[in-house]
Amino acid sequence: MPAAFGPSNPFYAASKLPFQAPPFDKIKDSDYQPAIDAGMAEQILEVNQIADNPAEPTFSNTIVAFEKTGLLLERVEMTLNCVTGANTNEALQKVQQYEAPRLSAHEDSIYLNAKLFARVKAIYEKRATMHLDPESLRLVEFDYQQFVKAGANLSDADKEKLKKNNEEDSTLENAFMVKLLAAAKNGAYSTTDAAALAGLSEVQMATAAQDAQDRKQQGWVIPLQNTTQQPVFANLTNRATRQAIYENSWNRTERGDANDTSDAIARLAQLRAQKGALLGYANFAAWNLTDQMAKTPEAAIKFLDALAPAATANAAKEAKDIQDLIDAQKGGFTLQPWDWEYYSGQVRKAKYDLDEDQVKPYFELNNVLVNGVFYAANKLYGLTFKERHDLPVYQPDVRVFEVYDANGKPMALFYCDYYKRDNKNGGPGRMSWWASQSCWARYLWYSTWRT
Repeated sequence: MPAAFGPSNPFYAASKLPFQAPPFDKIKDSDYQPAIDAGMAEQILEVNQIADNPAEPTFSNTIVAFEKTGLLLERVEMTLNCVTGANTNEALQKVQQYEAPRLSAHEDSIYLNAKLFARVKAIYEKRATMHLDPESLRLVEFDYQQFVKAGANLSDADKEKLKKNNEEDSTLENAFMVKLLAAAKNGAYSTTDAAALAGLSEVQMATAAQDAQDRKQQGWVIPLQNTTQQPVFANLTNRATRQAIYENSWNRTERGDANDTSDAIARLAQLRAQKGALLGYANFAAWNLTDQMAKTPEAAIKFLDALAPAATANAAKEAKDIQDLIDAQKGGFTLQPWDWEYYSGQVRKAKYDLDEDQVKPYFELNNVLVNGVFYAANKLYGLTFKERHDLPVYQPDVRVFEVYDANGKPMALFYCDYYKRDNKNGGPGRMSWWASQSCWARYLWYSTWRT
């Protein structure tokens, strides 16, 4: 049973750290579930107060009031989602497994609340006469759109169908992410034969040895990144090893084991097709894109189709250059995906005298961050960054920078988490780092705006 929710829980009150940053040094895994449950209960009370308000619906007593609901749930859920994306564990995965269908039902209880929707709709229908500023008008239109998209116009019978669909979808989606992470970890390439890793640098070999040690294995381990083109392909001279790593990556969730996601994907596709139809759309994509820039699947496909000819022509030209090099070296084989990175570097060296090993030192992480990213942000927007060593983080590798605007006013915190870990979703470096930043940027922006 989770602990009771009270003042001892770090989420009980808004954080006193800058921009309400999460107090990671005080948060325990056991704090999340009671805080989420309390947050859902609190938001339902807040929503019901709006829905049951006998006064005529106004922008203030409905739209603004609705925006201010769920602050407790928001701060705990955002923190949990970011931490589980970057530094999860079995306890946190159990919390997500338990809460996924409950959070889905909670959202449905809000957006399918007929009385609340009636108030939002009343304001939406008279918005043109309310003399709202552009931001407020956009908020009214957005909220109405989200209620409609969530199924607020459905009959009671169809709402019940939608609730069951959403509950199963959320459960399966969470299970899919757990399987994907475990499959990536289990798909790591391991060997006790140093010759299999011929071509790797001393640093790469030392890293692989440390990864093996961390897993209590002998020899060397090459963890999978969140791509099919693994970074080591550029250096590995052993073609059989490249192929083995590529196939481990390509088939990571299709091995018929506990981490196979085939059934989950098939069922999710079925559920989402049913959801699209239930909400009156030709397919799930048509429903999902209604509030996105593309608006329709046809527009998205048209954009992709326009890119395809140039992209495929460029890939075909590069493939020919690589195959010509393989043939010139009397390789005796046809180019395969696991060969691409290894030989493309050689092609660039031959055609442009570009030695990537000589370029790499300029792309040292801190150099890119400070003299690249921060420098560009300063020149473009006047932003400056100062590292904070006094703020708690969820993992020792994480770095925190305070961001200042052109006038020197603090405006945000910037969390950097670059390194690949087995308990971290996404790829290493910029991919996971970007995802983490998106989460924290949203969290900190909300914290600032809503207080």
